[in-house]
Amino acid sequence: MGHDKLLVLTDQVAVSLATIWEAIKVVRKEGFEKLDPLIITQASSDCLLFEEPSSTDDIICVCKSFEFPGDKLLANIYGVLKPGGTILVYLASEPPKGQTMQSPLERKLLLSGFLDVQTSESSQSLAIVGKKPSWNIGSSFSIKKSTPVLPKVNFDDDMDLIDEDSLLTEEDLKKPQLPLGDCEVDRTRKACKNCTCGRAEEEEKVLKLGLTVDQLDNPQSACGNCGLGDAFRCSTCPYKGLPTFKLGEKVTLTGSFLAADI
Repeated sequence: MGHDKLLVLTDQVAVSLATIWEAIKVVRKEGFEKLDPLIITQASSDCLLFEEPSSTDDIICVCKSFEFPGDKLLANIYGVLKPGGTILVYLASEPPKGQTMQSPLERKLLLSGFLDVQTSESSQSLAIVGKKPSWNIGSSFSIKKSTPVLPKVNFDDDMDLIDEDSLLTEEDLKKPQLPLGDCEVDRTRKACKNCTCGRAEEEEKVLKLGLTVDQLDNPQSACGNCGLGDAFRCSTCPYKGLPTFKLGEKVTLTGSFLAADI
């Protein structure tokens, strides 16, 4: 304990030794009489500490201002503390009316990287303690990888398994038959008397163009100018690029039409 290094920071011009010892008692329950703390007064909220990194066991901030210690000072304190070192923010007076310091100070310590942040409050003081993690910056350790274990499935030989084919009925095994005589299926028949599928309108249009029922499967356009050539065809005409022909003729392609130009 006699070799421990303790640093006390305060934003006040002067602070009584009784206040400092009360703050030290929060960090050290015993053996604090042998400590010889280094006290820095009038410290600003963003001052820099010119101490060796990871060289100080405990740092106590005795404050009267809500802004002390600042974020830069807390980052500096974090670097100066040894791994596992303690920081104490000690307010030796009641906070201003309507102002709560506990939550903002706890949040500042947590955001600065300190762990196990705890608060002890009395009628005359407020003490918030935090711990620096016990590992050094840049240290590494191995992580034990756990191999997932799949649940075991036991199959009993006596277990009765159901044959899936036995669940099918005779009706399920029958091949579906298409309805005969339907104008949508049987293309050789004319449209029904009360046709609602559009076959009657299609036949009426074909008759106007002078086509037979056998030519219903040939592509037809809305304008009826497919056989007149590209100059008369629509932009979406299926005969785009083909020579002129008579409607009703079977369109054939020459052998050189499908040959590559290169």
